[in-house]
Amino acid sequence: MPAAVCLCVLCGLPASGKSSFVQVASAQIGKQGWGTFIISYDQLIAEEAFAFSPADSLSKGQTRWKQHRQAVLTCLESFLQDPQAPSPCQTEGNVWERFSQAISPALRKSSSQPPRIAMLLDDNFYYQSMRYEVYQLARKYSTGFCQVYLHCPVEVCLSRNQDRGQPVPDEVIVEMSKRIEPPNAQKNHWEQSSLTLTNTDITDTDIQNLFQLMFSALENPLSPFQDDSEQRLADRERCASSVVHQADQACRRLVSQAMLTARESKASSEVLRVLAKDLSEQKGHFLQELRRHVLHELPLSEGEPVDVERVVSRALAAFQQQRDDVLERHGISTGARTA
Repeated sequence: MPAAVCLCVLCGLPASGKSSFVQVASAQIGKQGWGTFIISYDQLIAEEAFAFSPADSLSKGQTRWKQHRQAVLTCLESFLQDPQAPSPCQTEGNVWERFSQAISPALRKSSSQPPRIAMLLDDNFYYQSMRYEVYQLARKYSTGFCQVYLHCPVEVCLSRNQDRGQPVPDEVIVEMSKRIEPPNAQKNHWEQSSLTLTNTDITDTDIQNLFQLMFSALENPLSPFQDDSEQRLADRERCASSVVHQADQACRRLVSQAMLTARESKASSEVLRVLAKDLSEQKGHFLQELRRHVLHELPLSEGEPVDVERVVSRALAAFQQQRDDVLERHGISTGARTA
């Protein structure tokens, strides 16, 4: 009989205590007869995946980082297909080799397959879309799925970070604290099996709560999804149309404000003509890229409506910066102007 597997996602800021917690949790769960595997993204993804060279564009650097994260999921899927002998797979940056080394000690320790297996995924997972990818994998293979969010004050994380052998830049922790999306069971139905820990130190109660959460997840494995690709494609098309329509209206207002600023700056008619052309082309390229992002990259959770206003708001911040860059190229100051 194949083992019951639970995928447990640990998320939180850098230096929030995830790695310490997962080590203690693994040891305690192992005492209950479970097989435990710690999947640490920091150990699987090489440092160069996070390094942005001067020759790299921001999008290129982000793409490389995403490819390495996807490689970890590929390795994890190989394990779920055959926990005793996962098939090697081609991945970015030797991720498979690192993954194989990470799970080998646990495989050697057990002469026979344990009845229950806990896969503890240790990473920041600060966007819900990152965690949803693991959820989809759990659903595909009918495993248990749960999440543990280590909520730790930014000040504590910054203090702990200084004691690390290789500290993360403080600005990374501060910025991530602004962007992190903690599990929200009320908004996302798939995040029902979640546990939030607020203690800065691990307690026996924390471990017991985790064990109960994982046992419940194993008792209620996810059901495989059916092929609804056509419906999802239609949903993306509708979402993209709505986002682009609202963004187009807002971009028109930003362009109009920019032209007003140029006229107030006594720009010549020739400058105004070229500026209008450049802004129109910039807006067109921006809306095309926004539509492509919504159609192909924006994570959509099944049964969950997309917050169109939020998507548009984030996109407009980027377009406003592009607009300001165009104005400055034409020698028009943007310092005194507001959007």
